[in-house]
Amino acid sequence: MARNVNRPIGFDTENIYSPESATSKLTRKAAEDPFVPVGIAGFVAALAYGAYAYRNRRGMSTSIYLMRLRVMSQACVVGAMTIGVGYKLAVNIFKNDKSLVR
Repeated sequence: MARNVNRPIGFDTENIYSPESATSKLTRKAAEDPFVPVGIAGFVAALAYGAYAYRNRRGMSTSIYLMRLRVMSQACVVGAMTIGVGYKLAVNIFKNDKSLVR
């Protein structure tokens, strides 16, 4: 008991930094914000579609095609982020103000 006299309350010196693997970080982020995996899946789907459709681009130059693909994949990620923020905002508003829920 006397050892902890000079230590601030709630300060843990043993666990200041703990390395986190990529899998555990993705799992934690998915639990905190479920639209992160949706955005990642949309990004991967856009890239898969782009790789498949690259062969059928006909007369379009490669740089223009890749710019359009980049815009499409960014739209998937930004759209998922926007929907996630709107969802969290709606949940917080309805959770804090019970008079809005009928």
